[in-house]
Amino acid sequence: MPEDTVDKPNTVTCTAPVNIAVIKYWGKRDEELILPINSSLSVTLHQDQLKTTTTVASSRSFQEDRIWLNGKEEDINHPRLQSCLREIRRLARKRRSDGDPSVDATTLSHKVHICSVNNFPTAAGLASSAAGFACLVYTLARVFGVEGELSGIARQGSGSACRSMYGGFVQWIMGQRDDGKDSLAQQVEPETHWPELRVLVLVASAERKPVGSTSGMQTSVQTSCLLKHRAESVVPGRMEQMIEAVHEKDFSTFAELTMKDSNQFHATCLDTYPPIFYLNSVSRQVISLVHQYNRHYGETRVAYTFDAGPNAVIYTLQEHVAEFIQVVQHFFPPETNGGQFIKGLPVRPAVVSQELKQAIGLEPMPKGISYIISTKAGPGPRVVEDPDQHLLGSDGLPKRDI
Repeated sequence: MPEDTVDKPNTVTCTAPVNIAVIKYWGKRDEELILPINSSLSVTLHQDQLKTTTTVASSRSFQEDRIWLNGKEEDINHPRLQSCLREIRRLARKRRSDGDPSVDATTLSHKVHICSVNNFPTAAGLASSAAGFACLVYTLARVFGVEGELSGIARQGSGSACRSMYGGFVQWIMGQRDDGKDSLAQQVEPETHWPELRVLVLVASAERKPVGSTSGMQTSVQTSCLLKHRAESVVPGRMEQMIEAVHEKDFSTFAELTMKDSNQFHATCLDTYPPIFYLNSVSRQVISLVHQYNRHYGETRVAYTFDAGPNAVIYTLQEHVAEFIQVVQHFFPPETNGGQFIKGLPVRPAVVSQELKQAIGLEPMPKGISYIISTKAGPGPRVVEDPDQHLLGSDGLPKRDI
């Protein structure tokens, strides 16, 4: 066998989606295993608009495990990265010792090179770690021949990553066991279930958020009385109502629960000591705009939710997208010489009546929103079959053009 064939890395590339929670996860009961203090529910966004792409290569010629994120080499010894790597390798060894011939014993000792890129701003409150760790675990599993339930491993990288292991509408069941074996994600409905549902990401700031989710959660758990009340007395009932609303495609209930849960999550951030402010003046203006818009029509047509960052994620139905985007453009006039304001799914032009503008009655905030990503619910992680799409070259190093 030629030498170059022997040393050619085993390379796999996959993509994974962002998910946006409508019932929020905030607070852990176990920091190391990332076990939450309450269950949560999210919508997986379509990868055509928001995704992480990860290539993993394994080779006997690699001297050590290495990782590159968005073009920059990072420390592979980050504890959460190591948890995922260790767990995948352990499962691969177990399959091999159980006599599974599909697991190649020689590859179990090989080092890996990992290269990952996002097509959206990292660490700006757009769930980049969820997509990133879901993609890492899914790709590693393909390289090492590991199958079955993977959401529990993704969870150990980033809690919300477990929900990005599935498409559509996904719940993360908090579980009761100390070892976390029952703290897993489960699909509630596939992405095809509610085709009229649309998602608009209003990017207010692509900057790194001032307080990271991990440290923010720790402080909230230690200091917020409201967080304890929320986890024990509010979320269990909300989860039942939200799952029912998704099953029934009941937008009004879905929207109201989504906004109330977002508000309560940010109330727990304020109840944290010292308080945490993820929302900014643009975020607050979006909240006002949504409520005024719904009040004008006498029904809930649009809902907002905010994760740990200032960007609004809007849920609405397809029939209202064009008008609502025009309303956003009116009250948040974009830069005339800037880039494309609406990205993603095409949106037809619409006219906003003078009556509606007056009913909303807010002072415009020029350049408050950088751009809008128009998207919808989408599928879970996918394998990329085209070898030209690998982020690592045949030498196991990042290609120059990524």
